Formats: sequence, C-alpha cells, structure tokens
Amino acid sequence: MTIVDVRILVEGASDVEVVSRALQGLALGSEYNITISAIIPTTNLEIAKSAVAGADLLIIATDADRVGRELAERMFRELSELVGHVERMKIPLGHDLEHIDVELVRKEIKNTLVRAGLKSLQILPEYMALRNQLLDLKGKYETLMQENEKLKNDYQELEGKYGELLEEYSRLVEENNKLKESLKKKANVFKISEIWKELFGEAEPPEERYIAEAIEKLNLGGKIIVGQGYIYSDDEDLVIELLRIVHLSLSIAESKEEEKPEEKKEKEEKLEEHIAEFENF
Repeated sequence: MTIVDVRILVEGASDVEVVSRALQGLALGSEYNITISAIIPTTNLEIAKSAVAGADLLIIATDADRVGRELAERMFRELSELVGHVERMKIPLGHDLEHIDVELVRKEIKNTLVRAGLKSLQILPEYMALRNQLLDLKGKYETLMQENEKLKNDYQELEGKYGELLEEYSRLVEENNKLKESLKKKANVFKISEIWKELFGEAEPPEERYIAEAIEKLNLGGKIIVGQGYIYSDDEDLVIELLRIVHLSLSIAESKEEEKPEEKKEKEEKLEEHIAEFENF
C-alpha cells in the first residue's frame, strides 16, 4: 500500500515543537498509513513553495486568530496547485511549551486527517470514473499501437513492392526509348493515303484488304505490315513496288471488259515484270 506523504506548515520554531510533541502519541503509520515527512516553520511564501511541492497532503497549522486565518488563507491559495490536498489546522491561542494542551493539539491533528480523508472519499467516484477512462484510453492506445505497427509493416512491404515496380517501370521506359530510337533509324512508316497520292496522283487509296492480299500472295508477310491506314517496312523501295503492283492489278481488273486484247496483254506483261522484280529484294 502506498504511504501518504504529509507535510505540516507552521508559523514558527515554537510551533514545530508543539506539533512534534502532539505527534508522538499518534500511530499514524499503522492507523492511517501516513508519514509526516516534514514540519516546516515559515511564513515566507517562496520558501513554503519549495518545501511543500509534491506532498500528498499539506496541513497548514496556524494560530486561531485573524492573523493566523489570513496567513492560512493566503498559503492555501498559493500552495494548492503544488500538492495533492490542503487542509487547515488551528493551534490554540496563547500556547507555550509548558502550558500547551498537547492532547488538544493531537486531537486537532487527528480531526484534520479525518477531514482530509472524508474529502478524498467525496472525490473517489470522480477518481474511479477518471481511472476507468484512463484504462479505456490505455486499451485504445494499445490497440492503436498494434494497428500502427501493422500499418508500418504494410507500408514497408508496399514500399518494397513499389521499389520493384519502379525498377521494372524504369527498365520498360528504357527499352521503349531504345525501341523508339530503333524505329526512327530503321522504320519506314507511311500513311497509305499520302503515299498513294504521291505515287499515283489519286486522292482515294484502295481498301487495305487489297494491299493485305497482295502481301500474302507475294509472300511478303513480316517484311511489310499494313493496318490502321498505315503501311510499314524496313525497305521503302519494297513498299513502293508493292503499291505499284496493287495499283496496276486494280487498273487491270477495272478495265478488263473495256480494253482491247492487245492492251490487256500489255498490262498483264507489265504486272508480271513488277512481280518478277520482287526476286531481287
């Protein structure tokens, strides 16, 4: 059980002896679990502040007259925040060491201790409520600490994954940049409508399926790619030659019924010549 630290503030040195004699007949330790740690003879406020700070209970023992009452009230106001609890005790007027009624002082000390105890009991429900709130907050704090620890672990794990993804992203960006540079150096990408107009002066190019069929029939898959209005190849001359064949083929198909046999034969021979040129690529 915790020992209650009690300090007694008196007006002068003579009061120290009076209080000391009265305390000799009290078994405060066994009866009240109390220890009188100091009897302080001073009316100086600053000295009193230094001497009483931290006490569980401060008893201000002054004479039972107006001067003593005013001193006690002033000390009470100034010292209350420095100690756990403050009680006033009156010392009989006209006391001296030879004629003082020690039993009366002893009784006053006991009454003061009882008053302090009863007042403490009055705040016990409030104390218990605060204690329960403290325990509740402590439980919530521990829960939050556990959640915080889990969040820290999750954060570290995510940070590690983020680092891995960042490295992978950097690698892909580097590869993409290299690919772009490679395409800039090697690729020949043409918009079909533009190159068709440039080669043949026609605004509307044929449907892509005709070009795709020509690529397939001429075994140019992988060398020439067509789609989304564009045609691509590492070899620009190969693209131009392919488009010429497509253009000539479409021209032959459109004029089959109208042309004379010799004109038709001439275009077919020209087409065969273009196809034969692919053997040189």
